[in-house]
Amino acid sequence: MTFSTLSLTDETRGAATYAVARLNRPDVRNAIDQAMVNDLHAVCTDLEERPRTLVLTGCQIDGTNGPRGIFASGADITQLRERRRDDALRGINSQVFDRIAKLPMPVIAAIDGAALGGGAELALAADFRLGTPGTRFGQPETGLGIVAAAGGLWRLKEVTGEQLAKEILLAGRILTGEECRDSGILLSLHSPEDLVDAAAALAERIAAQDPLAVRISKRVFSMPRDAHPHVDELAQAVLFESQEKFDRMQAFIDRKKK
Repeated sequence: MTFSTLSLTDETRGAATYAVARLNRPDVRNAIDQAMVNDLHAVCTDLEERPRTLVLTGCQIDGTNGPRGIFASGADITQLRERRRDDALRGINSQVFDRIAKLPMPVIAAIDGAALGGGAELALAADFRLGTPGTRFGQPETGLGIVAAAGGLWRLKEVTGEQLAKEILLAGRILTGEECRDSGILLSLHSPEDLVDAAAALAERIAAQDPLAVRISKRVFSMPRDAHPHVDELAQAVLFESQEKFDRMQAFIDRKKK
């Protein structure tokens, strides 16, 4: 597949095969424009057709003290300024972020540097977020006269709780990497050199599980409270008939006998 704003590769670690998508618009700090939205939709199509865990990360940009990481600095303001009511109703960014969140296998965001505005909302669409001390996370939309309409207004409070989410959304607070970890936005912190490897290690742990059980668990996890426990029982009924369930449980029993 050919992309103009990112790269997509399959990589392996141990017995695990996973996809790595690297955002690559360093000249504009990985600002999310229409071309990147199109590329992210194409990535989703590939992963929907051939499910595997996705590691989503950024690139490096030149700084005054040498190269530094950048995840995504937000939506491309030059395009965003020209959008009108009908563009907002199309949900240009929110639709692709929601599609990423609903991918069949987990998504791991490996975040170094800025994840701001649309970049923060892209990160929030992932199932797991790993970062570095240099991670900076925020939703500066109200300072630009708009709202965080691509997931920030509802996903953020599910992660941080209402009070901190409101400070980020209404007062423009930018969190450091350590604050992101302590508030639950980031699962863990790593050095920039180890970040993608840590994401790969998590992908390997996911790959050690039964893929069907992972897919079903992810889908059921996101369902509303009033769907449970009925949907859990239906999911379990499907898995109870899976040959993988019998094989894995028999292997467990055999190991216990040794």
